[in-house]
Amino acid sequence: MEIRTLRYFLAVAREENMTRAAELLHVTQPTLSKALKSLEDELGKKLFTRHSFSISLTDEGALLRDRAEDLIFMADKIEREFLSLDDITGGELYFGLAESYQIRYLARELRALKERYPALRYHITSGDTEQVTEKLDKGLLDFAVVCSTPDSTKYRFIEFPEADRFGLVVPRGHPLAARDRITAADLAGLPLFCSEQSWENDIRPWAGERFDQLRLEGSFRLAYNGSMFALEALGCLLTLEHLIDVSPESGLCFIPLQPRLELRFYLIWNRYQTFTPIAERFLSQVSASFGAAPV
Repeated sequence: MEIRTLRYFLAVAREENMTRAAELLHVTQPTLSKALKSLEDELGKKLFTRHSFSISLTDEGALLRDRAEDLIFMADKIEREFLSLDDITGGELYFGLAESYQIRYLARELRALKERYPALRYHITSGDTEQVTEKLDKGLLDFAVVCSTPDSTKYRFIEFPEADRFGLVVPRGHPLAARDRITAADLAGLPLFCSEQSWENDIRPWAGERFDQLRLEGSFRLAYNGSMFALEALGCLLTLEHLIDVSPESGLCFIPLQPRLELRFYLIWNRYQTFTPIAERFLSQVSASFGAAPV
């Protein structure tokens, strides 16, 4: 199975049209058709369903698309890494980031690194812990930022300098908006929005015996989207401080939880990872700046 053939396959999957894909790839349509037929023969599966004016993926084709995207990304990443080995002015860094105000520390270090190595390029993927560690495990990322204690058998890590505080985001006219603290009893029976990860890992132990009285109205991976639902009075958003605009003009306010609930964030990487020169420089700089040696 050749990388070039996978690129052909992904182009057709994306365009859903053989002619357009051939034009984008600068190959003839017979060449493209032959390559895809060979791929189907090699895998022993039908990858496309052909219609009068379009092409769609079969279930097997959809599976290959997901795998092929990772393979192509990895192939391109390897090529860029080797090209950057002798580049003393920069290189490529790949990050998977959880949502946190703490990301400002990471941005600060990248700015300082880019001042020293102006050709540095960095690529950011956002997601929860499950999403970014999956990409890290596949080798698609150099580093990830997560909000759960890392598995020390798989990862090395550095803890961020501060903790993030959990709270409730509600419209300013909400009955709870005047409170200076929110308890689990205050939330009983209310429609609540939260990420699935935080609901199970953070809110459940925080609420204790009252957890069964809490009602998850809907789950969100991105706090901003949840805040829009809260603004329309569909429910109250449980999230970290500083992720949502709660200025007077926003129509929303943030109220911390009581007892206080905080999350620590960690910069992690694979324990047996081999770094490019720029990744080593970045890690050395972060370690010095945070005043913490990698664990």
